[in-house]
Amino acid sequence: MHSRFGLTLMVNHACNLRCTYCYTGDKLRRPMPLEIGRQAIDRALASLTAGGTLELGFFGGEPLIEAESIARLVMYAAEQADAADVTLLCGLTTNGTIDTDAAWSVMTLPDLRLAISHDGLPEVHDRHRITAEGAATSSRVLRTIERLQAAGKKFRVVSVVRPDTVDELPRSLVFLYDLGVSYFDLSLDLWARWTVGDGDRLLGAVRACADFWGERLPDCAVSWFDDKAGRFAGVPIDETARCGFGYSEIAVAPSGNLYPCERLIGADEPANRMRLAGHVTEGEDFLDRRREPGRSDDGCQRCAVSELCSTTCRCSNYIRTGDISRPDGLLCLWDQACLRETVRVLKARTSLQQREVSHDKRGTLTRWA
Repeated sequence: MHSRFGLTLMVNHACNLRCTYCYTGDKLRRPMPLEIGRQAIDRALASLTAGGTLELGFFGGEPLIEAESIARLVMYAAEQADAADVTLLCGLTTNGTIDTDAAWSVMTLPDLRLAISHDGLPEVHDRHRITAEGAATSSRVLRTIERLQAAGKKFRVVSVVRPDTVDELPRSLVFLYDLGVSYFDLSLDLWARWTVGDGDRLLGAVRACADFWGERLPDCAVSWFDDKAGRFAGVPIDETARCGFGYSEIAVAPSGNLYPCERLIGADEPANRMRLAGHVTEGEDFLDRRREPGRSDDGCQRCAVSELCSTTCRCSNYIRTGDISRPDGLLCLWDQACLRETVRVLKARTSLQQREVSHDKRGTLTRWA
């Protein structure tokens, strides 16, 4: 039995956008039947010990096209989790362009962990995140962000970082921060082709973003550095089922087919190598799943910072190398840069704080101007 279990429901393949870097396959109108979602929730709950935690996520396509179904599934999960003495944590990532009453009701659920996709500067966002008709979407997403802020709803912004947008990333963070955004989840486009030159520019962007983060602490969170700061300082990291990869984490396609991670579902085709055996309706729980081997690359074993490294994500490794246990040069470059810049910023902040505070000859605490 698990103390935490991650379940992601891909509630549809459909989407109202045609982002150029999308990896989820054809945008077919193929919604998840409610019974498939309920069966998945039942099996996930049956895999947990009493007092455990179910991390329930919703994915697409654009999930809020199925807002009514999501609301029903959240209600069902809450009722069943309460009966099973399990804590329920719900999360959803949306492109921020669906403004129906049902979508708004879901986004503003009090305990929902909400993420809005926006790539920063409008001209950067609109370069890739367009409608099916080819229209720009930045203004629509920014209106959603403004509305959520007015409603007092906490959320984070997910920004995709690509070779052709990496140079603008630091300015994009400033742009969104000036609009009131303070929680940033930066996501490398792992499906893109990154050259050596792109890697050099990524290093510069990581450094500039780390400065942005450090200058705004503690009122700003940037995913690339927050986790590193905690690991470097020895602060206990909240346990999560993420990266359970088919063992303590399951993703379910609208068809009911099972996958180790929602990023690997794609078009849910029979030839998908990452599709797991079985179907969501075949079984009472998910306890028959095996734990896949972790990172095993020889170079990783010799790396001095392997214990602080984030390249253990089997999904990311598979996307980059076709091997769940082996990261590629991009992942190593990025991860080491994030660690290096986190340490640099934290050391600089510590040094500054030490210089700011001193005692005068009488022992009176003073601050330097």
